[in-house]
Amino acid sequence: MKQLVTQKWARLGLLASSLGCSACGGGSTGATSTSTTPSIPTPGCNVTQIESELSTQLAQLNTDVNFSFAVERDDGRRYVYNRGNSTMSTSYESASTSKMLSALIILRQVERGYLKLDDKPQDWIPNWPVAANSPLRSMTLASLLSFTSGLTEESICINVGIANFESCVLSIATANASNAMQPGSEFYYSSSHLQVAGLMAIKARGVTSWQDLFSEFQQQTALFKTATYDLPSMANPRLAGGMHWTGTEYLDFLSTLKAGKLLSADMMQQYLMDRTANAKLAYSPAAVLGETWHYGLGYWHECQSPSFNCTAGSRISSPGAYGAYPYWDRNRSYVGIVARQGALGTFPKGLDLERAVRPKVETWLACKS
Repeated sequence: MKQLVTQKWARLGLLASSLGCSACGGGSTGATSTSTTPSIPTPGCNVTQIESELSTQLAQLNTDVNFSFAVERDDGRRYVYNRGNSTMSTSYESASTSKMLSALIILRQVERGYLKLDDKPQDWIPNWPVAANSPLRSMTLASLLSFTSGLTEESICINVGIANFESCVLSIATANASNAMQPGSEFYYSSSHLQVAGLMAIKARGVTSWQDLFSEFQQQTALFKTATYDLPSMANPRLAGGMHWTGTEYLDFLSTLKAGKLLSADMMQQYLMDRTANAKLAYSPAAVLGETWHYGLGYWHECQSPSFNCTAGSRISSPGAYGAYPYWDRNRSYVGIVARQGALGTFPKGLDLERAVRPKVETWLACKS
């Protein structure tokens, strides 16, 4: 069954802030402004006709599972397509799409002065089991959020619901304590980084669990109202991939982020910079695409090239292992999501779907009539 829903959304009171990127911390360079490539209006176009053509194209694509596809442009117009029994209200397992949100929640603690990006785990976590002479002693919150902390080993407790969150973080540190990695030197995609960063935020705020921070975020922003960090359990959530959310909730989050309503302009400068420009890419799931992507604070800087020859920040995203694909195209100033849940490891399928219809979406962006 195919369903098309075209909605006109008025974004009341949302003023786009001036966003930019500047070099700091690891010495990497990001985009220096929010400069976008405005879509030149197409004379005599018909947006309804373009949306119909987009629906036809999406209906004809081969897919392993049903999905929902949605995009929103600057004037607030949304296009939504649902395939089969998937809707934008369907609850999906997040996989790695939660990374972007988890990092944002932690950065909001930095913005409010509870943490600093150069804080170290031992500043907040009692009995941090990394020796004083270990290179890992110099890892910072920034290196944890950018996955350059030096943590390469995961503890099985990350995936065990009955495990204690804090004890699990300490076991992660113990498992990595002797690896002699220099923080900042290598990018290694792993769940370990965010677990440690999350515990730092919990301790800095003096709350009892991650759920307290997430509940506060929900109350402050009215975002992700029905979403949960519940995998493998509420007590031991996997911050790098343990949520349930709906497509509408995630798209609303991206729209609010794009509008500059979740972080201050100064923090957005920190957030949007390329954090791995000078780091060795030791392990990156993007390699399966034959492409080299860089990383920010909890999200990817995409580049469709074997080497990173793109402008950092042009398109940022947080795809998940089940094929869900949320993104913010800063170059063309729109957000979108492919909401789906295929088999583990089908990350490229959601991306392939979006890329197949991207030219038609760009035509839709340019059509204002």
